[in-house]
Amino acid sequence: MIFQRSKKNILNFCIILYIFISTTPLIEVPILNTVEMFISDVRLKMTMPEGVDNRVVIADIDEASIRELGRWPWNRAILAEFVDTMFDHYQIKVLGFDVVFSEPDDVSGFMVLEQLDSLKIDDDQYLATSEKLKQQLAYDKIFSASIKGRNIVLGMVFDQANPDEVNDLKQPITTIEAALAEKTFVAKPIGYTGNIDILHQATDSVGFFDNPNISEDGLYRKVPLFQLYQNGFHPSLALAITRKAIGDQDYYFNIQKTGQYVAIEQVQLGSLIIPVDKTGSVIVPYRGGEGSFPYISVKDIMNKRVAKDALKDRIVILGTSAPGLQDIRATPVDSALPGVEVHANIITGILDQRIPYQPSYALGVELTIIIILGLLMMVVCNYLSPIMTMLFTSTLITVYLILNLFLWQQGIVIFLASPLLLILMIFVVHMSWGFVAENNTKNTVKKLFGQYVPPGLVDEMVNKPEWITQEGQSRELTVLFADIRGFTSISERLSPQELSELLNLFLTPLTKVIYDERGTIDKYIGDCIMSFWGAPLPDSRHAEQGVAAALKMLEKVKHLQSSFSARGWPEVNIGIGLNTGMMSVGNMGSEYRMAYTVLGDAVNLGARVEGLTKQYGVALIVTEYTKQAAPNFIYRKLDRVKVKGKVEAVNIYEVVNFIDLVTDELKQEIDQFHLAYELYCQQKWDEAAVILNNLMSQPNDKSNIVLYQIYLQRIDDYKASPPVKNWDGVYSHQTK
Repeated sequence: MIFQRSKKNILNFCIILYIFISTTPLIEVPILNTVEMFISDVRLKMTMPEGVDNRVVIADIDEASIRELGRWPWNRAILAEFVDTMFDHYQIKVLGFDVVFSEPDDVSGFMVLEQLDSLKIDDDQYLATSEKLKQQLAYDKIFSASIKGRNIVLGMVFDQANPDEVNDLKQPITTIEAALAEKTFVAKPIGYTGNIDILHQATDSVGFFDNPNISEDGLYRKVPLFQLYQNGFHPSLALAITRKAIGDQDYYFNIQKTGQYVAIEQVQLGSLIIPVDKTGSVIVPYRGGEGSFPYISVKDIMNKRVAKDALKDRIVILGTSAPGLQDIRATPVDSALPGVEVHANIITGILDQRIPYQPSYALGVELTIIIILGLLMMVVCNYLSPIMTMLFTSTLITVYLILNLFLWQQGIVIFLASPLLLILMIFVVHMSWGFVAENNTKNTVKKLFGQYVPPGLVDEMVNKPEWITQEGQSRELTVLFADIRGFTSISERLSPQELSELLNLFLTPLTKVIYDERGTIDKYIGDCIMSFWGAPLPDSRHAEQGVAAALKMLEKVKHLQSSFSARGWPEVNIGIGLNTGMMSVGNMGSEYRMAYTVLGDAVNLGARVEGLTKQYGVALIVTEYTKQAAPNFIYRKLDRVKVKGKVEAVNIYEVVNFIDLVTDELKQEIDQFHLAYELYCQQKWDEAAVILNNLMSQPNDKSNIVLYQIYLQRIDDYKASPPVKNWDGVYSHQTK
């Protein structure tokens, strides 16, 4: 048992070590990442605030707006009018563009006029008209004028693979030394696409809207707040819009240098603290699916059909829900969420200070949890039943999930996958090991005891392995010896083949009777059966079952006589002896051969008692110890004897039958014999002889004539030669 437990603990320790190493940055286990993402998504959905947040409004370039204002991109004069309307009429707080204007407006005709001017047409009227038209069609200039001096953030895109630099780039919000920049995990693009110069100069705030941190499954779970381009940090669109919304507060970067790595733990924006991971990203704090923020069609805004209160002092982002414009993102909360809502969720998350973050100590905490949970499971489950192991595991998982969920609601992210996978793996090991061990135990028990005990008892032993031992034990047991009478003469009358067949036909049903009464076959000794009750499984009813088995064996022998007679075989009778007492039981023998058996003085007494059945002419004799342990039978006291090899005398009894199967007449006969026996012990020879002679004349049980004759002969002998002084009725047998 200890050896098996040690092997299981070694396996559990290997699991703990594997999960521990997998959690560290040393190796990456894809399954852990997959499970972590799945569980995190479930956790996110369970804790989303839901509802609509009116602080951020989506100015929607929807299908209706495209039908009314023309296909996208609209000319910049429309956008200029849109900007003026938003700030002058609706008095919004901030306007962000989830789009980049990387090329000049080419739909107004302005460029056509410039081409005509290049022909140097010498016509004053043409030149005057051309200049007037160019002023009217200079949509980029008109648009730049509308955004200048207003709380507007334009969009841009970084490129992780293409080194092209399109247009100009705003100055970074902060810089870092080149040597340190190489040690960060922040995204380092090699190119970018910005806005045309006239628009670039018109605004002081630009933010990127690309996401280099899309999860392996394509979902938007994390979005970078900044990227590192040529040693300078540049903000995301959401971060830049948030800064505008709170009054252009300064950025402060909390940069930690740890060995070979540089980590940015948080960004402070005014009084707002924004925790980030090592890549400078945040977990998007989704409020819910599409519609978590109000959508207002651009056409309704342009036509001023929207109530002013719906937009006044609001943060507005120009984006699109139109599928044709391909700004649809797959997210954990919605498989087709307009990308503009990702920005909106980050903005409100920053403002509400509900950005989930993984603190720097998270890895240490997780590794500690893995060790504690692993060792706890490994130790405790060794002492629990399968059902209790399931209950303990379920409780442990539930407690950890509740704790993790509580920390998540506080904004602290602690990984779920590794500890849960650890708990489940150790649980599977214990349950599987228990199943295999139980199966092995059952097979071992069957192998060891299947030849001794009935199958039903073997199954019971498997369910109670703690009760089973092969080591020698001292227990109170009941032993039975059954022997064929006159076996020598029988064997002389039969051929070896017939004798073998007779023994098989004889012993098989008797063995079944013993099995039915939960007995254990010790051995077959030629024509003798030795069995016992009370081991391997303890049984308080061992004596009762032994006596019941003996009576049923005698009845079975009677039924066998007819089939033996039909074969021409001689009549077969048996004598049975039982004794109850302390015996040594266990696997005994030598290194060459072992057997599960019983030994001891009480066993020898049982064998001697069986031998007395021939002397007294009865089929079944038990000792006083068996009688005391099995009171639910009718007994006839036979004698008080000293058997060969024993100093102390013992009372012996014939088991007449089960109580309910004995007639009143037979009970009276037994009482008469007991009276005769008491007179015999008192040396009242004549009085005892009268009763015995009366029983001889009219016995209910003819088999006891031999018994009566024995005592009549003894009375005659004692009359002729009286017993010693102070004789107590003990008769000493010199044989067996």
